[in-house]
Amino acid sequence: MHLLYPQICFGCGTDQVEKNKPLCNPCIHDLPFTDFFKINENPVEKIFWGRVPFLHAGALLFFTKDSLVQTLMTQLKYHHNKKVGILFGQLMGQAIASAEKFEQIDLLIPIPILPSKINSRGYNQSQVIAMGIQQVWNRPIFGDVLTKKNWSNSQTKKDRKARLEQVPDLFILNHPNSIEGKNILLVDDVLTTGATLEAAIATLMAGSPASISIAVAAYTL
Repeated sequence: MHLLYPQICFGCGTDQVEKNKPLCNPCIHDLPFTDFFKINENPVEKIFWGRVPFLHAGALLFFTKDSLVQTLMTQLKYHHNKKVGILFGQLMGQAIASAEKFEQIDLLIPIPILPSKINSRGYNQSQVIAMGIQQVWNRPIFGDVLTKKNWSNSQTKKDRKARLEQVPDLFILNHPNSIEGKNILLVDDVLTTGATLEAAIATLMAGSPASISIAVAAYTL
């Protein structure tokens, strides 16, 4: 099967790749890690200052145009490659587990996507990333707490001003009692303006959680 359908590293093209991983170990090692999960007042946290109440925030990787990280995100979101999301989550879990400030987290909440996108993609990429985190950092995933409203249009083709103007009322809060007094970690794939995460936090606050922190796979430069 390997001869007929070789597993190739998306970084360097070698077939010396561990099972179910999209990258070889040297390419994983060379990814543009931010170390933000260990850094207080990092650029991700500064994005949300004065916008919504949050405790901690961080990102695993830097995202730049025409980079390996962009290639991997494209594989995850548009080519049904769940292995990328699992790898991102595992690496995020390792980074978060080694950062003492995230020790109090009780549960993971992935940012939801529209049902139509789940039907075409086959999964919610943020849910897959959360599953990867859970494999190395054991926290329950509450995937049904938030529902994305159908009227919300895609953010990918909007400029920064348009995204920020669409912050209010993107999500519906389900089972608010399930998050009361809990320390939540919101999980998402890519952070650009922070508008989607801001809207999610605003919605979650109605459930009276103890705290909300943020973890994203990639931070856009």
